[in-house]
Amino acid sequence: MTRLAAKTDANAKEIDKALLALGASVAKTDGVGGGFPDRVVGFNGKNYLIEYKDGSKPPSKQRLNEQQRRWHDKWQGQVVVVRNPREALEVVLGLRILKMKSDPT
Repeated sequence: MTRLAAKTDANAKEIDKALLALGASVAKTDGVGGGFPDRVVGFNGKNYLIEYKDGSKPPSKQRLNEQQRRWHDKWQGQVVVVRNPREALEVVLGLRILKMKSDPT
């Protein structure tokens, strides 16, 4: 089965830039497939699995797709959805409570 190329959210570079400016390590994983999150971010001795969504789009366009939803539902660890650089920084700085299961959107 041929896999389609991963779509990169329009705000991905902006979010990556903010995380890198903070001193975080950012690994692009949006090409892994199977619903795996867009980034693995390391900061202050911790790792974060982060799914990027474009906060400028309507809420219906920010939802996890079916493959992402299935992956998030099965994952037994931390995974978070962010929509802008501020949310990403809140996650790695510990200012946002991380859910152990998928974001309902």
